[in-house]
Amino acid sequence: MAVSLPNGIVLAIASAYTANATVTVATNASEAVLTVTNTFTTGDYVEFTSGWANANNRVFRAKAVTGTSVTLEGLDTTSTALYPAGTGTGTLRKISTWTQISQIIGLTSSGGDPQYQTYSFLEQNFDSQIPTTTSAQSLAMEIADDPALAGYQAIRTAALARSNYALRATLPQGGFILYNGIFAFDETPSMTKGNLMAVKSGCALQGRPVRYAS
Repeated sequence: MAVSLPNGIVLAIASAYTANATVTVATNASEAVLTVTNTFTTGDYVEFTSGWANANNRVFRAKAVTGTSVTLEGLDTTSTALYPAGTGTGTLRKISTWTQISQIIGLTSSGGDPQYQTYSFLEQNFDSQIPTTTSAQSLAMEIADDPALAGYQAIRTAALARSNYALRATLPQGGFILYNGIFAFDETPSMTKGNLMAVKSGCALQGRPVRYAS
């Protein structure tokens, strides 16, 4: 059993990507192997856009690479019900630059809650439930106002683009959480006497987060 505090978490936003590389084959395996002509290296973080809905718009780490393939760490595609054979093709793009978002006052997550369908048959005098999906998930950040910071400008750029950008949380106890979503940014700072001026940013996740223990 272990407990931890968020103190010391470092957040960074993807601020540059390489061009998309076309994935021509995606295998069903304990860790998916993608056929792609690439210049990736082991340890690279990549955004996978895939015909597999459960892998689409997610960020993974390259576990092993050759001149023609990339193995995505932790992407278990053995279930052909969740990952139909032959339909996982798409694109990969490497995150070539991360920019730290400094002076973060707080980060909260909302959504991601399990949803249920309630039903009852005519002959029953009680209701039952089955799980359906999870609700849409988003992140909210409050950042001490300083437009000169590189992270401030990187978030501003991402918000103006209105397209997917990756966010990486490096945990102080070890490990990483990888998010991918569309950013919004309010550049008007709060102005409460005696409190830090702060701006707010949000990220609407477009794929499920990926977590690595180390």
